[in-house]
Amino acid sequence: MKRFLLVVFLFGIFGLTGCAALSGKNRDTAPEILEPQAVLKFGDVPIPAGFKAVPQDSYSFESSGIRVGLLKYRGKADVDQVINFYKEQMPMYNWRLLNVVEYGQRMLNFDREQESCIVSLFAKGKAVEIIISLGPKSQSPKRAERPIK
Repeated sequence: MKRFLLVVFLFGIFGLTGCAALSGKNRDTAPEILEPQAVLKFGDVPIPAGFKAVPQDSYSFESSGIRVGLLKYRGKADVDQVINFYKEQMPMYNWRLLNVVEYGQRMLNFDREQESCIVSLFAKGKAVEIIISLGPKSQSPKRAERPIK
């Protein structure tokens, strides 16, 4: 008799907890696990209207005034229009155009006091992929006043 009661008791506990976990009602009301939103856009690096971020191919980091990021965007536009967009817009955010490299992919190199920014453009049919690389400038080594012997 004791065994029978023990089996019924255990079956009841496992059966009730299993049913509660499988119930459709509990599944619908259970809170979903939310992922944190990735804030990737830097406020001083413009992105053309209509371009969407590609968060799975992007990252950014900011701490103590140091910013590092690789941000990818996709949209439909003419590559030459996007190049002109960056040539016109970046100086409005205090970025200085250093050079433009055009050979297959196109790259625009910008800098300012402590940072550099490379805008890479890839034409894919009617779509354009923009990759923004942002980081601190490398510090040039200081030269000794006297030659080291």
